[in-house]
Amino acid sequence: MAKKRMRIKIRIPPYVSPRNHWRRKIHSVVAQEDESKGVRYTIKDRIELEVLLYFNESALSFHDVDNRLKDVMDALQGRVGGSKATRTLDSIIPNDRQIFKVTVEKKRPPGQSKGAGHLTIRRYDESKNK
Repeated sequence: MAKKRMRIKIRIPPYVSPRNHWRRKIHSVVAQEDESKGVRYTIKDRIELEVLLYFNESALSFHDVDNRLKDVMDALQGRVGGSKATRTLDSIIPNDRQIFKVTVEKKRPPGQSKGAGHLTIRRYDESKNK
């Protein structure tokens, strides 16, 4: 039996305010890739995220990586505003408790990026992290 697909790599749309609009954009891009690759995460999956955010010079000092990471993780759970008990969108990752490792970085964008960062979602491999 073939291993189930667990890896998604997308370009994160540039940050927009209010943050819930950005969460919707992230969710949309990930959901499209999820659909095209046939990737499905269940509550039993252990997951790792790599997040690279691009900001211009003034935004670099303004945005905290923990707040932007929370936006990304909420988008993956389908949480884009409203009650925490109610998901506005379908979840891509059922619960952020499944995320065992995160790498997040912010920096100035290279010219070709147009401000779009990177997000990689993959299976967490505990043996690589011992």
